[in-house]
Amino acid sequence: ATSSLDKFLMLWKLKTPCKAYRFVGHMEAVTSVQFSPDGQLLASASQDHTVRLWIPCIHGESSVLKGHTASVRSVSFSHDGHFLVSASNDKSIKIWSVRHQRLFFSLFQHTHWVRCAKFSPDGRLIASCSEDKSINIWDTRNKTCIDSFQDYGGFTNFVDFNPSGTCIASAGSNHTVKLWDIRMNKLLQHYKVHRAGVNCVSFHPSGNYLITASTDGTLKILDLIEGRLIYTLHGHKGPVLSVAFSKRGEKFVSGGADAQVLLWKTNFDSFDYKEILKHHIRRTHIDDPPHLLDIYPRSPHLHDEKLQSVEVNPAFDVTNTQTLDPPVIEISSSPSFSTLDEVSNEDLQYHPVLATSPKRKSENESESALHDVDKQTGISLSLGNALEHIVEQLDVLTLTVSILEQRLTLTEDKLKECLENQQKMLLQGKQEE
Repeated sequence: ATSSLDKFLMLWKLKTPCKAYRFVGHMEAVTSVQFSPDGQLLASASQDHTVRLWIPCIHGESSVLKGHTASVRSVSFSHDGHFLVSASNDKSIKIWSVRHQRLFFSLFQHTHWVRCAKFSPDGRLIASCSEDKSINIWDTRNKTCIDSFQDYGGFTNFVDFNPSGTCIASAGSNHTVKLWDIRMNKLLQHYKVHRAGVNCVSFHPSGNYLITASTDGTLKILDLIEGRLIYTLHGHKGPVLSVAFSKRGEKFVSGGADAQVLLWKTNFDSFDYKEILKHHIRRTHIDDPPHLLDIYPRSPHLHDEKLQSVEVNPAFDVTNTQTLDPPVIEISSSPSFSTLDEVSNEDLQYHPVLATSPKRKSENESESALHDVDKQTGISLSLGNALEHIVEQLDVLTLTVSILEQRLTLTEDKLKECLENQQKMLLQGKQEE
């Protein structure tokens, strides 16, 4: 799904035959769009001061959420799909109940336009960024701001949590990308690899990679474990405004001011980018190296040589698979879903279909049976979720150990330098005597 300044929300069917569905309802530019975790709802934010919840089907049923008094910049679901958070130019952050289609509570502390707000993976925290040059961390239970990061070099355009929820990445108007540890309240990594403002970032599901989109017209992929830039991607003819990985991370999509949506396939999970560099040395572009900032003291690690990145340009490096303009089906918003008091839990579990049929009835019965099976296997699912959480924590430990090793190396080098200087001073003292 994509949003645009043309006031429309587009839903793309990528499997052949390709189709595009244009959802009409917002009165001004649509600034943000996101699917719910189960894929049954679509949320959109607009400059018309509203948030809309859509059922992604041909009926165009939508619910209008009113509460903001200025343009809404971003909208995002919680990971359980029960809540929605929106950020607005009215300097507020609002949390909405998806089930009841109404405002749950608001957060006020920013002193300027709020550009983005995101839930943490566990739903307990919200990260927000504003043109007041601050990034705030909010506790959803106490409804209070529990921490704040200041960036005096510029304001942050976009912020998001890593998959484990221990760090946040920020995209800066001052051309930088920063990774913050919200447990230690410290800046972990600082990249300056773009030549213009960074508009959006997206974590790979593994948490090991971060992709960035910039006004300089490029996308860049960062290896967070090694703390370096590995790919520079060209393709858009102008600023790149948004980027997002797929759920499994095998693809990502980017949208630009050139009105293009580009779908990319990743290969860094199966290839060694260092080996790729050797074969692309003629096309390699030199970028300013990112700096992994040490926690104590706050000084950048030095790099011995200029960092290289693989330059990828679809015009030269890959087969042109640009599809012809698909047929567009226009869907006008239907008010049947927008009556708050009439919406029930069953309505929210509605599956988009053209018409009720015996086949669909049997599918519903099968789904009911599967639901009963899911209840019986609840313990297995809980165990699986626990194991997945353990794996995520191990990834965090790996990153922490890597940072500690670099800190130790830096400390050893400084200690060696101090000892050498001390010996020189002792020798000079003896010679003077």
